[in-house]
Amino acid sequence: MAADRTGTASERLKQIQGILQQGHEKKAEDRMWPALPSRAGYLALKNGRRRNALSLAVLRDLRDQLHRHNTSPVDGKVRILPPFKPEILTDLEQAIKEGKSEAKDSYGWLLDSKAWQEHRQGLPSVIVLRSEGPVFSSGHDLGELRTLSHDKVKETFALCAEVMSLIRRSPAPVVGVIQGLATAAGAQLALTTDLPIASASTQFRLPGATMGLPCTSPSTAVSRKLGSAFTYRMLALAESHRADQLPTGAVEVVQNEEELEKRVAMIVSQLADRTAAQPQALGKWAYWTQLGFNGATGAGGNGYEDAVAWTGRVMALHARSEDAREGMNAFFEKRAPEWKT
Repeated sequence: MAADRTGTASERLKQIQGILQQGHEKKAEDRMWPALPSRAGYLALKNGRRRNALSLAVLRDLRDQLHRHNTSPVDGKVRILPPFKPEILTDLEQAIKEGKSEAKDSYGWLLDSKAWQEHRQGLPSVIVLRSEGPVFSSGHDLGELRTLSHDKVKETFALCAEVMSLIRRSPAPVVGVIQGLATAAGAQLALTTDLPIASASTQFRLPGATMGLPCTSPSTAVSRKLGSAFTYRMLALAESHRADQLPTGAVEVVQNEEELEKRVAMIVSQLADRTAAQPQALGKWAYWTQLGFNGATGAGGNGYEDAVAWTGRVMALHARSEDAREGMNAFFEKRAPEWKT
């Protein structure tokens, strides 16, 4: 029995140490970055001593943080946006019409304000990705990669893809504060965020070709933000580009660090304090889904006719929500809306 008591005490000590360590990390973050509104939360990349490299441990930590930001207090499930597949709209429509059903259990929280409030109680309505130091992220930890087995290397890249997917499918928009060099998978991480913001002098680079390891995985996010031709030049030539040299609109560019903090504060306040969270989430899902319409089926052309018909059905779902009704009433009554979510 003594051994059992010792083991239990040891485990309790480790738990207490872990809690204290988390408290210290939070205090350090609080000192480092501005306080956020109550409905906002940080996604912290904490590897400053190694240029914020995306080691296995760091990727696991980012995944765990994203899980915590999206785990329902009701059932403990990680509830993120559905896959960006247009046919899922039918399931969403069924979830509104039907009582208890598989569709309602899976997607009702995304449509009903009461279910949203329950499943996202205490969770942020906007997430702010930040790191510390002069380098936002140097990408994968090459020192670690070259020592890992093939299976561990595969795990690293699979975990990286999972983190990127969690950001893209986060119901809360993710603001990326890019305060320094973003290279390789660091550029991928920066440009996967919904709203990346950077100082004009911030450098973006895909350097893998100079090491015989072209940045094919990072180029997925980069090409979708910067365009295929521009990204291929980055991939092939491994040249650095300042934020103010990137294709217009891909990244919001400000002139210096002071302006960066001001703009981040404005965006976070807009999303956390003056925007209804549930319509924002459904709108994010619908936006990225409709971009996949390319005219290959249906009405043909470039996909516009298919997309506009499909998004009309989404708008009909939006219009049923309590927040939409409140927004329309507030508009006509010339007052500020009082959002339900």
